[in-house]
Amino acid sequence: MKPLQLSTETALKLSKELKIPLEQLMHLPQHILIQKLMEVEKKERK
Repeated sequence: MKPLQLSTETALKLSKELKIPLEQLMHLPQHILIQKLMEVEKKERK
């Protein structure tokens, strides 16, 4: 499975939101990364 293509801005925002280093974020499995992105998106829409 190839890594998820994230923009730098998205990756930085997600690592800040999840409170994990960027390097660790890039090694998360794709399905978990997508799930976390959706959670962040939900929070921002409220």
